[in-house]
Amino acid sequence: MAVEIDVIYEGQLHCTAKHGPSQTQLTTDAPKDNMGKGESFSPTDLVATALATCIVTTMGIVAQRNKLDLSGTTVHVEKHMITEPVRRIGRLPVTLTVPADKAAKLTETDRQKLENAAKHCPVHASLHPDIDAPIAFVYC
Repeated sequence: MAVEIDVIYEGQLHCTAKHGPSQTQLTTDAPKDNMGKGESFSPTDLVATALATCIVTTMGIVAQRNKLDLSGTTVHVEKHMITEPVRRIGRLPVTLTVPADKAAKLTETDRQKLENAAKHCPVHASLHPDIDAPIAFVYC
């Protein structure tokens, strides 16, 4: 099943995107270091955001199936751009932190299942292999 997303270029490097199924809208702007004002997520920021949310959502699916609680889990992602040979995302390191009260209830097997899910989320699997996207897991 395809999901449709419609984008309107508003001018001055701003776009508005509408998610077909929900009609939710978001805006983008070019980053300050690439002729924009940095007033919203840039397209490459959305790639980083997609990675972080996909990782924790995929883990959430596994958690639900196994009756585990990951609420309060946080994900931090850093987007590092490179300019050679072309301007593109070069690195997306991710740190996922499970709160202490939730982490204490996870067995080693639970953690392995969750980490495997994270490493196989659809966005991570869709990234070009030249993008370094390590995932660190912190169980506080």
